[in-house]
Formats: sequence, C-alpha cells, structure tokens
Amino acid sequence: MTTIEKLKWRYATKKFDDSKILSEEKLNILKQAFNLTATSFGLQTISLLIIRDKAIREALVEHSYHQKQVFEASHLLVICIKDNILSEDVDEHFDNVKDVRATPETILSTYRKDLKKMMKGMSVKERQDWSVKQAYIILGNLMTVCAIEQIDACPMEGFTPKAYDDILKLKEMNLKSVLLLPVGYRSEDDMFADLKKVRKPINEAVIEL
Repeated sequence: MTTIEKLKWRYATKKFDDSKILSEEKLNILKQAFNLTATSFGLQTISLLIIRDKAIREALVEHSYHQKQVFEASHLLVICIKDNILSEDVDEHFDNVKDVRATPETILSTYRKDLKKMMKGMSVKERQDWSVKQAYIILGNLMTVCAIEQIDACPMEGFTPKAYDDILKLKEMNLKSVLLLPVGYRSEDDMFADLKKVRKPINEAVIEL
C-alpha cells in the first residue's frame, strides 16, 4: 500500500482482537517512533507508559468511560507529561547534548541559562500546558507510524486522568497522564472497520495562497 492508502486504512479501532499480540519488533518500532518525535527544544518532557498487564488494564476500564479498547487491545500506551519541569531536567538535556555531540559548555551555557529562565518564568500550569501541546504531536506521530506498520490504534481523551495517575502511581514518577492509545489488531467483526472515511473535499480543507 502507498502512504495515502495506509492512512485511509487507519481508523479509530473500536473492537480489538484480544488474541492477537504485537510482536516485540513492532513494539520496539513504536518505542523508537515515540523517542524520535520532535519536542520543543528537544527537552522531551513527555514519557510513554506501555501497559501489557491485563489486570491493570481491566481496572482502568472503569475510569475510561467503560471503553473496552483499553482492555482488549494488545497493549495500552499512556502518554504522560512531567508534573513539573525542574531545573535538573534542563541540565540533564544539555548534559546529554554535550555527551552525544561533544559540544563545548562554552557554546551550551547561554542556551542552558535561557531555557532555565524561560521555565522559571512560567507557572507549573503553564509548563504543563506547554507539555500537553507536545503530547498531541507525539500522539499524531504514533498514529501515523501505526498506519504505516499496519498496527491498529484508537486515540483516546475519554478517561479520568486522576484515577489513572492514582492506579499507575504516576505521582511517584513526577508524571501526569494526558492521552491514551490502545494498540493491537482489529477484530473481524468491528463494524467500524469498513465504514468509508468522511472528510471535507481537499479544496475546502486545504488553502493555497
């Protein structure tokens, strides 16, 4: 299939075949795609939680408006943001740049200082909102990679983050859940699989100047 054909193949899967499990190779592709997604300043204030455990996912269904994809999918991906971005996070990033690229501190010090100043000038809520915007970029990228790899997925905002955070003990990791992406393979009797996509005509959706 071409790229466009694969994007047409993709849909928000409502019913997964729980007998089909993603291979470690496919999971590794998703992990790498997540890690390679662009983030502002390359700071990577987003974490990806991959839940295989069926008992944990069964407990989460209640807090997902009873959407069974959370339980039936091969794996549940939970996209999380840092509860708070610390000065240490900025240092960790620039230390990594220094190690990987052998960039002298004399070059990095100004950027390090400016980014710390920017973070300090934002409230915790503003830092979280800044990270949430990047979480959506990551979600979009993962959905595209899923389409290319013919992995079914269902992007979800419909859940109770506080309950997820408590069950998954995310506070202990300085994280907050913001988005879900159950992944796996569609069930043959998912009625939504064969429905035609409903989209505006290209000349209405795309403006060329």
